Amino acid sequence: MFTSLSLRIRIFLFFCLIALGGVALVLLAIYVGYQRSLGGDVMSAFVFSGILSGFGLVALTVGVWLLFDENVAKPIERLAATMRTRAHAGVDQRVDTHSARYLGDLAPAAEAVSTVLSQTALETAETVAQETSRLASEKDRLTALLTEIPVAMILVSPNHQIVLYDGQAAEALGQIHTPRLNASVFDYFKEKSLKAAYKKLITTGMDVSFTAEGVENKLTFDARLKPLGDAPGYMILIDDEHAQITPDAPRPLVYDFELMEREVQAEYAIEDTPIRKLTFAVFDTETTGLLPHKDEIVQIGAVRVLNGRIVPGEEINQLVNPGMKIPPASTKVHKVTDLMVANAPDIHIASQRFHTFAKDSVIVAHNAPFDMAFLRRHGKVNGLDWNHPIIDTVLLSAVLFGASETHTLDALCERLNVTIPPDLRHTALGDAVATAEVLCHLLPMLESHGYKTFGQVVEQTRKHGRLLEDLN
Repeated sequence: MFTSLSLRIRIFLFFCLIALGGVALVLLAIYVGYQRSLGGDVMSAFVFSGILSGFGLVALTVGVWLLFDENVAKPIERLAATMRTRAHAGVDQRVDTHSARYLGDLAPAAEAVSTVLSQTALETAETVAQETSRLASEKDRLTALLTEIPVAMILVSPNHQIVLYDGQAAEALGQIHTPRLNASVFDYFKEKSLKAAYKKLITTGMDVSFTAEGVENKLTFDARLKPLGDAPGYMILIDDEHAQITPDAPRPLVYDFELMEREVQAEYAIEDTPIRKLTFAVFDTETTGLLPHKDEIVQIGAVRVLNGRIVPGEEINQLVNPGMKIPPASTKVHKVTDLMVANAPDIHIASQRFHTFAKDSVIVAHNAPFDMAFLRRHGKVNGLDWNHPIIDTVLLSAVLFGASETHTLDALCERLNVTIPPDLRHTALGDAVATAEVLCHLLPMLESHGYKTFGQVVEQTRKHGRLLEDLN
């Protein structure tokens, strides 16, 4: 019946309900007080009447507020979140017209505007897609040519951050640590010899041959530094004879040329750093149980997000020997068996690898306190200091969609059209990739709300800390 009324009339009826209900309650209280006054105690009757009126009005206000919250406030909040999701996260999410049925023409009007904008965006996207396809084809041809050259290539910015590496270089770097864009090249090669060669490169402007020594004395490469002409930065070239590259290894070209521009920008404190300029290490764990003080990790999965995109190939998918039997109930969830982890490294080796992977990054997880509790417990033993800045996607969801919504990983993926293949759900890497895709959708939405720096985002998430529980 009420769905045919305009929004203004419905809100007017809420106020009428307060007014008429309040009058009725006061009259009822007066009548009850009058009945009590017939016994002769007039003062007691007046006091009772006043108390009854007060409690009645409070109860009426709460009841009307609950109606208003459920039928007006929450639907408006959901509608706003849906509109921002479509506008900033690029997700073609339908407006829930049923939950907004008491908002008059607001939901249909929002759906109509979104549909028109989506059609316009689709036409633009088709044009962009054609050009992107051409550029992708050119990139594939360039990658094929570059990867046939028997040299591993690493492009480094003037502040010694890795901007590009090819498949051969990924193999070479991977023998030291997992290759990472925007990582310091000194995470892989000893600083002294490389800086000496770089100084000579700057002085002469010519190629410089030198011996690149891997950190932790892992490997030694015969390498060359090559200038880029008038362009900033330099290249490290390693002969694949020394790089121990497998012939059938995949050889992608991984790069982000935007990183070249970062060396001229001022350094920020982490709180003032724009979220777009942060590097994220998104991870998930599978465990023997749900008690961080006694259970153990059996699998770690992690990916990196840079400039709002998942970096292809930069990932960890590591089984971990927990040093205890895996309960059948846990295996039923994550499919990790005792046999699978029998020859896997222990948590000290696995956590060291992830610690290096997450260096200079913001750690991201869904319900992060749960996963971090395991790492921090072992960090007290193996000396790893987990002092990375941390963001929790449960809390980001609460900031953007409201605390009253569901914030499980499945709910977030459904809301943002992120697909987790059924065989990858509740695997460490599968859930880490899904969380990373969710993060990539949420970052532009945070910016659209005006939360543009890490400090602003953390300030908002602290308002919802009570939501943290095991939502996986």
